[in-house]
Order: sequence, then C-alpha cells, then structure tokens
Amino acid sequence: MAQRGVQLDRETFSCSICLDLLKDPVAIPCGHSYCMNCIKEFWDEKKIHSCPQCRETFTPRPVLLKNTMLSVLVEELKKTGLQAAPADHCYAGPEDVACDVCTGRKLKALKSCLVCLVSYCDQHLQPHYELPIFKKHKLVEPSKNLQENICSRHDEVMKMFCRTDQQCICYLCSVDEHKGHDTVSAAAERTERQKELEGSQQNIQQRIQDREKDVKLLQQEVEAINHSADKVVEDSGKIFTELIRLMEKRSSDVEQQVRSQQETEVSRVKELQEKLEQEITELKRKDAELKKISDTEDHNQFLHNYSSLSPLSETTDSPSINIRPLSYFEDVTAAVSEARDKLQDALNEKWTNISLAVTEADVLLSNPREPKTRADFLKYSREITLDPNTAHTQLLLSEGNRKGTLISHPQSYPSHADRFSVPFQVLSRESLTGRCYWEVEWRGNGVHVAVAYKDICGVGSLNEFGQNEKSWVLKWNRKSYYFRYNKVQTPVPGPVFSRVGVYLDHRAGTLSFYSVTKTMTLLHRVQTTFTQPLYAGLQLYYQHGDTAEFCKLK
Repeated sequence: MAQRGVQLDRETFSCSICLDLLKDPVAIPCGHSYCMNCIKEFWDEKKIHSCPQCRETFTPRPVLLKNTMLSVLVEELKKTGLQAAPADHCYAGPEDVACDVCTGRKLKALKSCLVCLVSYCDQHLQPHYELPIFKKHKLVEPSKNLQENICSRHDEVMKMFCRTDQQCICYLCSVDEHKGHDTVSAAAERTERQKELEGSQQNIQQRIQDREKDVKLLQQEVEAINHSADKVVEDSGKIFTELIRLMEKRSSDVEQQVRSQQETEVSRVKELQEKLEQEITELKRKDAELKKISDTEDHNQFLHNYSSLSPLSETTDSPSINIRPLSYFEDVTAAVSEARDKLQDALNEKWTNISLAVTEADVLLSNPREPKTRADFLKYSREITLDPNTAHTQLLLSEGNRKGTLISHPQSYPSHADRFSVPFQVLSRESLTGRCYWEVEWRGNGVHVAVAYKDICGVGSLNEFGQNEKSWVLKWNRKSYYFRYNKVQTPVPGPVFSRVGVYLDHRAGTLSFYSVTKTMTLLHRVQTTFTQPLYAGLQLYYQHGDTAEFCKLK
C-alpha cells in the first residue's frame, strides 16, 4: 500500500509534457504545472500561449516563476528512488507517429486530431475524452500527414473542395483565388465520391462474377477441345492402321502370287517393302508425337510444342519395280504399280487438307473473334473521363470531365508535370487493359481520337499524338480520315460520321477504329504489341467552340 501511495505521488508531480518528475516547476494561470523548460519550448514551438492539457489560451504570454514549495516536494519524491519510465516499446520509433506534445524522447501517438492537427500519446489524449470543448474534434488513427490538411497559402485547415480545379482548399481560398468556382465541403465531396467508389466496387464485383462465368465456360471449352482432339487422334489412328494393314495384306498377297519368281525379283520386292515399312514407322512415330502434343492441357505449352514441331518428311517414291515376270504376271505387276501410285497421290493431296484443318483449329483457339455488332462491342464498354491534370490550358472540361471544348483563352489550371503543352490534347484518367470499347462524338471541324502510354505526357512537340512510338491516332481532317503513328500518316477511306467507336484488345495487340451508325464500319485496324497500359486521348485544334465527348454507353 505504501508503494502504491508513492506511485500516486509520482504521477501527481510529473510534467504532462515530458512525463518525468517536474524540473524547476512552474504553475501557469489555469493552475496546471509543468517543467519550466518544457512549457517554454512548447510555447516557442506552437506560437500559441495555451495549456497543453486544458487548452486555455493566455494573452499576453505569462511570466513564469519557479514554484518553490512544489520544487521541494519533487526533490523529496526523487529521494524515494521510485521514478518510473515508460517501457521502450511505448516510445516512438522511426516508423511510428510520435506524440507532438511530448518533449525529449517522444512516446507513440495513439490518435491524431483533425481539428487540432496534432498527434497525441495516451496521456496527452485524455483531455479530448474528458473535456466538453473537445467533443466535436475528429480523432483518427495516428497520421504523419496532418500538415497536408493545412492550406500552404493561408495556414488554415482545408475543409472545402473545389470541383472546378479538383483540389482541397480552405475557406479563405474559396473567397479568394477560387472565387466563383464550384466549391463544396470536403465532407460533401467525400460522400459523393464514396458513392462513386461504391458504384465502382459493384461494377468490379459484377465483372468478377462475369469473368468467373467466363472461366467456367472456358474450362468447359477446354474439356470439349480435349475430348474432340482425343477422339480425332483415336479415329485417325484406326484409319491409318486399317490402311497399313490393307497394304500389308496386299503385299502379302502379291508375295504369295510371285513366290515362284526368281530370287532377285523377290529381293527387290523386299527392298521395296522395307522402305515402305520405314515410312510407316516414321508415320507412326510422328502420329504418336502429334497425339502427345494434342493431349497437352496447358494452352501455352501446346502452342510452344506445336511451333517447335519438325515438318513431316515428304513421302519418297520407291524405286521403280523392274521385274521380269513370266508373261502371265505382267498384268498383276502393272496393276499393283498403278494402285501404289494412286495411293501415294491421294495421301499427298489429303495430307495438305489434314494439316490445314489442324492449323485452323489452333487459330480459332488462340485468337478470339473481334465483336461484329454494336451490341457485341457494348459488352466491353468502358466509362471514360478526362484527366484535368493532362488537359492543355485551352481545353475546357465539362459534363463530369467527359467533354472537352476548345476555347480562345487559357484556363487557370494548376501547374502539373503531366499537363500537355502541345495544342490541344488531353488523356483519360482511366488506364485501359484487357478488352475495352468506347465511343467519341464530336461537333465542329475535326477531332483526333487517340490511345497512348501515360509517359507521353509533358512538354515537347514530340509528345503530339501520332508523332512518336507511344501513341496511335485517328484524325478527322475536315473531310476525310487519316491514321498516324510514329510520324507516318496513312489515308483512311470510309464514311465520315460524328461518332467514332474504338475497340482495344490489349493482350492480343489489336486496336480498331469504327464509324458508328446503325452498323459498325471498320475504318482502320492496328496489330502490334502493347507493352504498357493505354490511355484514351483527344485533340481539338481547328476552331474555337469545337467539342469532343466520351459517350455514356449502356
């Protein structure tokens, strides 16, 4: 009990800033006591003369005088030798958020206050729980980025959001440089964005379900392909076996009929037979190799093994049979030779058809068909918005950043490394991979519809769409289409309409542009290899008031 009493005394005479026993104790006007150096450093750092515990503010700055009686009591307590220090794991390390109130070795912060913009350890946090003045303060998990909530211009908390410039601002900003802009509270913007986020999550979850169904369908397709391949190999093997057996039987029949022939003629027949049997063995070996590859379940391994197949050696003609038969065998020999020649011709002709059939099956498996109807394309539709940080200053974005308008005077966009200086371009906020489809509708004298890698952004004439290896663009030049890539421009024939559809199969390396009406008219298709995610792009440059807009697709 006595030890417990000493512990209580120690806590009573501890400084709430350094959490150690008071050194040169001073009492400030609110009645709380601190080490003289601790409270001086606290006031010097914060520039506000307030109490760290109750937050009462004093003007002017109080004159600090040492409390002699309190100093004597602390010295007596020190003589007990029972000073306790926080455990090492309570102190803030390099990766931890430190308490802003602690001096000396700082403790870990338990919470951060979005109103005070200060992080507190357990002890310094208590006033937020105990005093009514702090009830409306917002406590969050400890954060090192609290100063990002302070406006660098006005040194005020940024509690508002400018939708025009897409950035957080303080109240003074809303009546100063952001005057007349579309501004709301940060909380209201968060609520709206939260709804958008939830919508995106629902969309992703739906896409996951759709993809899982696709995976099941593909698995069924794999099983069907394997079953079909196994059956074909089995059936074709039986057919070739029957042919081989038929040839062997006919050979045996001929051998029996000419058994009485001279030994040299029999030797020639056997030589011919050995060559045929070697060819048969090679065919069987090749057939077994093809069966082994056909049974491979892994698509990539199948394609790798198939491409490394050595071509089947051509059937070699057997040496002409130069037999000197008895006169009554001449017709038999001629008949056998004629049958052999026809069989070889038939096999050579049909082998081409067999090889082509196998190749076509492989193409259908490895290259999915591109959609044909607009309804098919809409299955891969993506909602696309423009990124204000990339927009040229003479492009006015509207309609939820889906529409760009060419204007005569520059906009007051904030400086950004991704902003185009090339007239008059902008990229989408969304990156594009997999299979995607979107449509662009324009009004005016022309538009450039493009896709590009994100690192095309920035300053320089080579960053214009189509002037490099990082972008592909379809241009409508008043009366006709052109396609441009890496400075090479190609005329594109086709009907000119105010809406263009773009289909991208990133994995297959296919990019197609369509003129959209009731039907889809292919304007131009690109086959390449994409090495990065792509972004949709627009460029307007003919006349002020020209517009281009990413369409909302259902």
